[in-house]
Amino acid sequence: MVRHTSGLAAGLPADDDVLLDVPDERLAPALVAAGRGEYEAAAKLLAATREAGEWENRDRYVTRLAAFARSRGEWFDDWRFAAPHDPDALLVKAELEVARGWESPARAELLREVTPLITAAAEGDPGDPVPWRVALDHARGTNASHTVFERLWAEAIRRSPHHYGCHVSALQYLSAAWYGSHRECFDFAERAAQDALPGSLVQALPVRAAFAYLTSEAGPGPAAKVPRERLDEAADLAIALSREYAADDPWPAEVRNLLTYVLVRLERWSDALDQLRLTGPYATSFPWDRISDDPLGQFLELRDGVRIEVAAAWPLGGRGTGRGSLTSGSH
Repeated sequence: MVRHTSGLAAGLPADDDVLLDVPDERLAPALVAAGRGEYEAAAKLLAATREAGEWENRDRYVTRLAAFARSRGEWFDDWRFAAPHDPDALLVKAELEVARGWESPARAELLREVTPLITAAAEGDPGDPVPWRVALDHARGTNASHTVFERLWAEAIRRSPHHYGCHVSALQYLSAAWYGSHRECFDFAERAAQDALPGSLVQALPVRAAFAYLTSEAGPGPAAKVPRERLDEAADLAIALSREYAADDPWPAEVRNLLTYVLVRLERWSDALDQLRLTGPYATSFPWDRISDDPLGQFLELRDGVRIEVAAAWPLGGRGTGRGSLTSGSH
């Protein structure tokens, strides 16, 4: 087993080469400039995504810039002062305040106070779906009814029917951990994946539903139990999606990290190792921050564990299918 384990490191970057949440080549300069207190690069980047309708990139960049503004906000304060009606600054502000509100014990109350900011962001560019993703997150935190959720969802998909971020937010609202159920969550995810465009990350929604199920704190009762076949089908669909992207591509990194977690929970060790090789050096905070305060350390530890499991299977007849029963404690 030890001999096989060392051999299975082929194709995996060294631990020191693995980085967490690496920004892409467009976002990185904006973050560096913001670190110097300069907002112009961030403003130019978001304006470009809005003008070109690059909604997926826009959503990712807004999230990262808002997160950076939480820890180092001088550059963003300057931007807001210089251009108080800039639709891009309005959107970052809405995302920033929703993120802040989520961490407060008085979450629902604080988030309700953020409503005017989300409205302003949505009015800043009526065709932009990203404010509606923020609104869907906001609805989940303010205990909004299904009627309100459906209205927001309709506005989101009217602007971009296949927007991944809006689908993820909707899936979270419909999960058993919030205002739906495991069945409702899977049904939504599978319908969306079936209607998704080729190569769209929306095809990864079922594996997100599987993650929500496998990490459910309450533990589903017999009536809510999701069959093993449905979990495997979700993983298989995500594997097929992953194959459409090149190895070491940062764009699908979060999906590959998530898929790896689900494959490990399903004891599909060989498939998990394949995803780790495709992921390369791009570890992402999600999903590892849901189970550890050290997401990068958790990722690296899991890589070692997967290699050991695959190596342990070799003397028993090779890699096989990579499938196994649910780990003990899985639902």
